[in-house]
This record gives sequence, C-alpha cells and structure tokens, in this order.
Amino acid sequence: MTTRQRHIAHLHLHASLAEAQYADIIELVSGVTPYVQAVPPNAVQLDLTSALRYFDLSPYDVVQLAKMRLKALYGIDSSAGLAGNRMLAAMAADASAPGDTTWVPAGQAADWLYPRPVTALPGIGRTTAETLGKYGLHTIGQVAELPAGTLQRLLGVGPARLLAERARGHDPRPVTPSEPAAHLAADFVLERDCLDPAQHHRAVLGLADQIGQRLRGERQITSRLTLTVRYADRSSTTRTRALPEPTNHSPALATAALGLLNALGLQRARVRAFAIRVDALLSADSAYCQLSLDPAADRARVAEAAADRARRRFGPKAVRPATLAD
Repeated sequence: MTTRQRHIAHLHLHASLAEAQYADIIELVSGVTPYVQAVPPNAVQLDLTSALRYFDLSPYDVVQLAKMRLKALYGIDSSAGLAGNRMLAAMAADASAPGDTTWVPAGQAADWLYPRPVTALPGIGRTTAETLGKYGLHTIGQVAELPAGTLQRLLGVGPARLLAERARGHDPRPVTPSEPAAHLAADFVLERDCLDPAQHHRAVLGLADQIGQRLRGERQITSRLTLTVRYADRSSTTRTRALPEPTNHSPALATAALGLLNALGLQRARVRAFAIRVDALLSADSAYCQLSLDPAADRARVAEAAADRARRRFGPKAVRPATLAD
C-alpha cells in the first residue's frame, strides 16, 4: 500500500492579532481545509492533503488561495512555507520574504535543507550551536551525515537522536486542530491588604506552581503568561510576557511571573490579590522543546514528574517548593 504524500502549509501572518481576530482567521482558513492548527501568536499550519482533490489545484495554488482570502477579507499580508511535514513547512516560511511562498517538494527536501545553517533547525539554541561549531559542524547537511556515535559523544544520546532526525528532515507530528483562545487561570486573594514584598513573591510563586501542575495534568504547554495585580483601592495592573519557548515547567513559569512582578516595583503598593493567566495553549505532544546540554535541566524535569506523581497519590500539598512550605 502506498503512503499518501502529505502537503503541509505554514502561514506567517504579518499583523498583530487580538484573540478574537485570531479565532476569526482560524475559521476563515478552515474553509480551505478542516485540518488547521494555531501557532500563536501570529501563524497557522494547514494540512492540505485532503483539500487538493476538492479544489482540483496544486498545493502551491491552494496556499495562494488561502493567502488571497486573508488579504481580501482582513487586509492581512502573509508569507508561507509548503513542504511534506510541519517542521520543513515552518522552516520554509521562515525563509520566505514577506508575501512570498517557498515550496519544498518531497524529492528536493534534502537539497534544500542541507546547505542551511544548523541554527535554522527548531530547538537549536546558542549553546548547542557553539558546541557543534567547535567541531566544524555549521550546516544541517554536515550534522545529517555525521555518524550517530560521534554526534552522541558530542551532545548525549537523547539530544543527538533528536537532532539527527530533524537534520534529516523528519517530523511525524500531525496538524492537530486546536482552539487558540484556550487558557488557564488561577488567582489568590490575600487575607488582608499587603505591603510585604516577600508575601507578594510567595503568592505569585504559588500561582505559577499551581498553573504548571494544571498544564502538565492536561498535557498542555503555554507560550504566553499574564500577571494581574489588584490593589486595595480596587484598581489593577496587568502585564503580559511571551515565554522564550512553549512550556509547562513550573520554574520557567515562575521565572516569567516573578520577572513581571519585579518589573512593577510594588514596594509601596497595598496589594489585595494576584492572578495569573496562561493562554496560546498547545498540546504538549505537538510542539518542539529546545535541546539542552545541561543535565541539571533534565534532572529538574524528572524531579518535577516525580512530584506530580506524589501529588496525584497523596494530595496536592504532598510536595511543594520550599518557599511555599508552612
């Protein structure tokens, strides 16, 4: 039986989108194909495989149809990538000039991919790139052709295997329809109006830890966090921060939330309540995480998973950060 070739499009939308407008755009491109996945804050991915027969057009022409609808109905310009999987489509979109479409046919994927810098692969951070560069590995093709054992000695078994798969252009992830407006929120009301920065820190840390547990429990990740501070006079301040990468790791969420708190400078503010909201949620199985060469990061996630298992068995207060202990 012959496997049908997939055709995945990644559209970068050159506009700042409100949540409601983003939802409207998802609905619009769903008229081209029902297989649409939001890639917040301003991109979408479409699996065009089943739409080609309906429109009786080439994959490239279907992408142009979607782009024209965006321009005609919302005045939004876009650039696009078209390839056989989600990773290559996103990379092709990154390589496209505004308004252009880069098509990487299946038979030409290696020729297009191999000359590109290794940093063009998703999840390759500065540390990994520097490690590879020390050994003369600057392009994706050089990494793809490297023996598996050599790459494992440089990066470790897990990161090496993942990098080799990406360097060869492999990405099995399907386009999964998702709701861009999904969010989680938690709030904490202090017993009395509070001026103490230590209590502010403790409250925000507790909320970040709570949100992290809920995200992991629902197997979701977030790329945006919002902190709201309510004062004694019933006024409030809200600040939002985009995360460096989508995550459900409590320490990463706490770092972002406490960074927003510290930036507010609340030393003289009488605070009544805090709230944290995370949105732009994605399935934890559908997104890449940046490769890490730090064994401490892996140990922290293993410990976090063990703590989650303990909470499920013994209750939500079985394991907590030391700062939150009574």
